[in-house]
Amino acid sequence: MSGAVWAGAAVAAITGGYALCSRRLASTPVTSAMVFTGFGILIGPVGLDLLDLTHDAGIVLTLVEAALTLVLFTDAMAVRRHDLRVGGFIPGRLLGFGLVLTVGAGWLLAWPLLPGLTMWELALVGAILAPTDAALGKIAITSPRVPALVRNGLNIESGLNDGMVLPFFVLFLAALPGTTASQEGVSGVFWRALVLSTAVGFVVGWCGGWLLARSRTAGWATPGWSQVFVLAVALGAYMATVAWDGSGFIAAWVAGFAFALALRRSTPSPQGPPVHEAADFVEKCGELLAAASFLVFGAVLLGPALQHLSWRIVLYAVLSLTVVRMLPVALSLARSGLRPPTVLYIGWFGPRGLASIVFGLLVVEEHVPGVVLLGHVVAVTVGLSIVLHGLSALSFADRYGAWHQAASATARLREGDPAVAAPPRRRGALDEPGP
Repeated sequence: MSGAVWAGAAVAAITGGYALCSRRLASTPVTSAMVFTGFGILIGPVGLDLLDLTHDAGIVLTLVEAALTLVLFTDAMAVRRHDLRVGGFIPGRLLGFGLVLTVGAGWLLAWPLLPGLTMWELALVGAILAPTDAALGKIAITSPRVPALVRNGLNIESGLNDGMVLPFFVLFLAALPGTTASQEGVSGVFWRALVLSTAVGFVVGWCGGWLLARSRTAGWATPGWSQVFVLAVALGAYMATVAWDGSGFIAAWVAGFAFALALRRSTPSPQGPPVHEAADFVEKCGELLAAASFLVFGAVLLGPALQHLSWRIVLYAVLSLTVVRMLPVALSLARSGLRPPTVLYIGWFGPRGLASIVFGLLVVEEHVPGVVLLGHVVAVTVGLSIVLHGLSALSFADRYGAWHQAASATARLREGDPAVAAPPRRRGALDEPGP
C-alpha cells in the first residue's frame, strides 16, 4: 500500500477519533488544533513519514487552499452592517489601523532577528503572521462571561483580517524575485489579483445570492440543496478567478460579502432561511477541512521546523505573539475609553492559524532563496500560538469575565449611591455600549 493511501487512512482515523471524543474535549483546554497538529507531527517525516511535502505537495495545497477558500467565504457572509455599527469601533480600529501596524511591526522586527532574508521576504513574514484565527482560542470569544462588545469585536476582526491582509501578501509575493507572481510584475498582479479578482468575486457572489433568493421564493430549491448551492458559489468564485490568473482567495472573500448582501436584499423576511442557516453546510465543510489542514501543518511544516530550531526563530515567534500583536492593538485602541485589562485581553487573543499556514505553504512552494527559514518561522509561531492560546483561553476568559463583572457592579453602585461620587462616564469605559 502506498504512502498516500496510508496517510489518507491515518487522516480518517484521527478525524473519526476526535469526533468521538469532541464533546469530552470541549470542556478541557485541549483544542482541536492541538490534537490534529500533534498527530500531524506523528505521521510526518519526523514520525511515521506517511505525509511529506516533497511527494504530496499537490494534495496538501489543494486541501489547505480549499479550507481557506471556504473559511474566507463564510466569514465574509457572517458580517453584517449592524455588527459594525454596534460597538464597531473595536474591529474598525483593529482592522483599519492595527492591521497595518501589525504587518509593519512584523516586518521591522524580522530585520534584525532573521538575517539572510531579503527585504520582501521579511515583508512576507510580517504579512503572513498578521491575520488572526479565533478558532484557536474559541472560548475567548464565546464565553458568556466576556462582554459582548469584546467578543463581537474579536470575532469580526478575526473574520475579516485574513481577507484584508491578502493584498499585502499578493503584492509582497509579486515583488519577490523568482516567484511565479514576479514574472508578471507588481502592476500586473495588482490589476489581476486585486481589481479583476474583486470584480469576479462580486459578480459571482451577487448573482449567486440573487438566484438562491429567487429559487427559494418560487419554491424550487430544497433546504438541503440550497446549502450545497452556497458551496458551489464559493468554489465557483475561486475557480473562475484562478482561470483568469487572479487571486481565488480574494474572489472568495468578496463573493461572501456580495452573496450575503444579495440574499438578504432579495429574500422577503418571512421566506427563506437566515444567511447563517444557508451557510451552515459550507461552515461545517470549512471546519472539517481546517482541522485536516492543522494535521497537514503538523506533518509538513511544524515537524521539520522543530528539527531546525534556533534562538532567533523562537524569539521572533514569542515577540510576534506579544509585542507585534499587543503594541499595535494598544495604539489602535488608544483614547477609546477601554480599560487596560480589556486592551490586554484583546491584544493577547490574536492567535495565528489557518491563513498563516496557507500563506506559508504557498511561499514555501515557490522554492526561492530564504523560504526554508521563512517556513520555519511561520511554523514555530503558529505552533506556539496553538499551544499558548489554546491553553490560556478558558482561564483567561474566566478571569477577565470576573474582573468585568466586579467592575460593572462597582460602577452601578457608585452611580446609584449619591454618597459616592461617580466618575465621568466615557464610551466603552466598562467595555459595554450605552449606559
